[in-house]
Amino acid sequence: MVMRTTEAFVPDDQTAPTSQKKSRRNLKPLGRLVPYLLQYKAMVAGACFFLALAALTTLSLPLAVRRVIDHGFIEADSGLINAYFGMLMVLAAILALASAGRYFFVITLGERVVADLRKDVFSHLTKLSPTFYDTAESGEIVSRLAADTTQVKAAVGSTASLFLRNAILFLGALAMMVATSPALSLIVIAAIPFIVLPLVAFGRGVRRRSRHAQDTLALATAYASEAIGAMRTVQAFTSERAVTGRFGAAVDEAFGAARASIKARALLTAIAIFLIFASVVAVMWIGAARVTSGTLSPGTLSQFLLYAVFAAGALGQLSEVWGELSLAAGAAERLSELLAEEPVILAPEQPAALPAPATGRVAFEAVAFAYPSRPDMPTLNGLSFTVEPGETVAIVGPSGAGKSTVFSLLERFYDPTGGKILVDGVDLTAADPVDLRARIALVPQDTTIFAASARDNIAFGDPGATNEAIIAAARQALADGFVTALPEGYDTLLGERGVTLSGGQRQRIAIARALLRDAPILLLDEATSALDAESEVLVQQALDKLMVGRTTLVIAHRLSTVLKADRILVLDHGRLVEEGNHQSLIAKGGTYARLAKLQFEAGRLEDAAE
Repeated sequence: MVMRTTEAFVPDDQTAPTSQKKSRRNLKPLGRLVPYLLQYKAMVAGACFFLALAALTTLSLPLAVRRVIDHGFIEADSGLINAYFGMLMVLAAILALASAGRYFFVITLGERVVADLRKDVFSHLTKLSPTFYDTAESGEIVSRLAADTTQVKAAVGSTASLFLRNAILFLGALAMMVATSPALSLIVIAAIPFIVLPLVAFGRGVRRRSRHAQDTLALATAYASEAIGAMRTVQAFTSERAVTGRFGAAVDEAFGAARASIKARALLTAIAIFLIFASVVAVMWIGAARVTSGTLSPGTLSQFLLYAVFAAGALGQLSEVWGELSLAAGAAERLSELLAEEPVILAPEQPAALPAPATGRVAFEAVAFAYPSRPDMPTLNGLSFTVEPGETVAIVGPSGAGKSTVFSLLERFYDPTGGKILVDGVDLTAADPVDLRARIALVPQDTTIFAASARDNIAFGDPGATNEAIIAAARQALADGFVTALPEGYDTLLGERGVTLSGGQRQRIAIARALLRDAPILLLDEATSALDAESEVLVQQALDKLMVGRTTLVIAHRLSTVLKADRILVLDHGRLVEEGNHQSLIAKGGTYARLAKLQFEAGRLEDAAE
């Protein structure tokens, strides 16, 4: 069901450039909501029923008014008057019930559709490859997920129902006007083109300005999200004024764009209302002359005028509703652009099965790679090496040598531009990325801690793990001590990005995750490089337990980590320039020896300073 609705929400022309997409000035993007609505046919039917009932009840009121005026007042029949006013009370009750039913079904339907849409968009975002996130701004994406879906909710809910209600009222009133007095109806019908044409013309401008306002606000939101996430850095560099000024300028630009949209909508509304009620005044003028001459009864004129007012009011509201729908169409278009993004890394139609049980053998065969954002700057050049099951291999080299790229390719966040990578003898491009990543545990240099409890953060390694398994993993990672000391133990909320924890504590949470995952391949990305000596000792003890029986690749700068490796791979400019253990590489006097000497001298200076 999700796939069906998601595909329906994708733009018809996915290859059209952004400029062409933005040039479309219609409500077509809202049509992609139809598959979502069709999932709830009973609610749609209920909304349509009460919508039609409310409109028809409203249209029946002028008939009763005409009868009262022409028969009750003229014939002075109090019984007839009482009967008609009693009927009007019944119609009022029906209208009240119909309006309540319409509100319930329509608003509930809007909430349900937008909830599904949000889930689909977020689910799609989780499947997009890192290539997309290399250039996308997270704050802008969140703005689309939150603000734009809220705009769509308004369209699916109240705005769409108001549009349909007023459309029914307008068409129904127009038909009744023709039935009541064809001659007077010609005046109103002749004015319709002069009303509708400005609606269409100005509606295009409203949608264009609305889209610009939404894009501008999204950029402001993206900057705010980035600044809030780095508020400690902002305050540390006393950059509060600069950040506030930049955000203020972005908000003012968004306000300017929104004001332009509001001006267009206000002008559209003014033109529509003037033309509509000018035609009503003309009808009253001519109708009054006909009543005076005796060719039209007062009741018939009253009925016609009521229908004219209904039609005028409905058409006037349609002009306002059109502006709201234009806003929603812009939001729907922005969401459809997100859903149109295709992940670069996909599972093949018939993925190759990874062997079971897993052994954890890793092989790079003449691998070449350049990041999509920098295709002319190769990161790896013909890299070849093999890591046997259970072996610990350290990867070292100067900054920019391609160490982290090795991990990204092994996780299949990207595909190599040349050569191939094999895990347990299977080419990664032939395997399902989900199955592959299930065999890999990562302890990154910069651990991500979510704004959740300590238990939930550890369970991220295996969401289905039992509480006993979570605690066991924490104990192995030497994290149980500080976690139980927290105010609520494992139920303590750690705060966004784990700001309440030290660097060593965050790393031990990451190690507990990796232990819980129990994967045959372990990737350690400079897991101790940013820690003090005491924290490094504790983390290294936890890592030693984690590495037992696993194929381990370690990116490390510190010799204390490298010395424990079975082999050391030295990379430089994306090539394997040296390979061996610590002693043999020192004896060669090459790149590794130079890096080791620099670190040794830096360590000696630190000791002297202390």
